[in-house]
Amino acid sequence: MAETTLTQSYIEVTAAALPLFCPTPAVSLWSAHPRVAIPVEKLGEATCPYCSTVYKFKGELPHGHH
Repeated sequence: MAETTLTQSYIEVTAAALPLFCPTPAVSLWSAHPRVAIPVEKLGEATCPYCSTVYKFKGELPHGHH
């Protein structure tokens, strides 16, 4: 039986990236999907519903974020 390897990309983001949207400016336009807000600051981790990229928050939230 062949072995299947699942790979899932994730990106660590800091407070400087908030508010966070996917796709990010670093993504090529030809492969982009509709722009969506990613609420990574709520739980510390969030997944894009289009491309399944996982965003992980690293560091402290700036004051004033809920």
